[in-house]
Amino acid sequence: MAKVLVVTSGKGGVGKTTTTAALGAALAQAGGKVVVVDFDVGLRNLDLIMGAERRVVFDLINVVQGVAKLPQALIRDKRLDNLWLLPASQTRDKDALTEQGVGNVIADLRSRFDWIICDSPAGIERGATMAMRYADEAVIVTNPEVSSVRDSDRIIGMLDSKTAKAERGEQVAKHILITRYDPSRAARGEMLSITDILEILAIPLLGIIPESQDVLKASNVGTPVTLASTEGAPARAYIDAARRLRGESVPMTVPAERKGFMDRLLRRRAA
Repeated sequence: MAKVLVVTSGKGGVGKTTTTAALGAALAQAGGKVVVVDFDVGLRNLDLIMGAERRVVFDLINVVQGVAKLPQALIRDKRLDNLWLLPASQTRDKDALTEQGVGNVIADLRSRFDWIICDSPAGIERGATMAMRYADEAVIVTNPEVSSVRDSDRIIGMLDSKTAKAERGEQVAKHILITRYDPSRAARGEMLSITDILEILAIPLLGIIPESQDVLKASNVGTPVTLASTEGAPARAYIDAARRLRGESVPMTVPAERKGFMDRLLRRRAA
């Protein structure tokens, strides 16, 4: 049965688009037929992360408005045969997204794919509400900062009130994904701890993505981090998160502070 997953947060720059691409690729690698959908109308960055920016002809708005058929707008990934992209428009406004139009597109996607992953724009306005409107599950992406966590708490309220499931008296299954986690900064009290975040948001933890240059490097070459650097810590964390979404029981790994060579050498001498 197809599942619609929204990747959302109240704050910009927390890693929603990176997460959408990484989870989409990981779920596709696991054998699912996956489409990632960019709801950030007017900006459009998911195609860049997926390395498909030069292949965009039609977009989500074209399909919503009936200018193009869904198969015309879908872009197949060159690395994974079962991964597809439905890009956003760079020239239109979010008001072009209508509830009925988005509902029709999601219904069509449900008949074609196992996973529909909706990349939400930041904030709480129309683009975000349309991205979460037909979601079965939500991944709420947050950085370990007070402002990011506070905005995520507001998104949880929207998921419980503004979705089609909520209006039917049902709940969207929610997961928290913590990104850009730096254990050394957390140890110094410069960012919120994992425990603090979970106590504030009170929803299940999907994964902890460590701060790493791997993520930036992957984005710059237009490849999901789960394909670009499979042995890196962020890729492993995203792959584990995707396994949890599939219902697997995977132990949670909290990134540990990495000690440099000089630190180890000085400790040996001191001993």
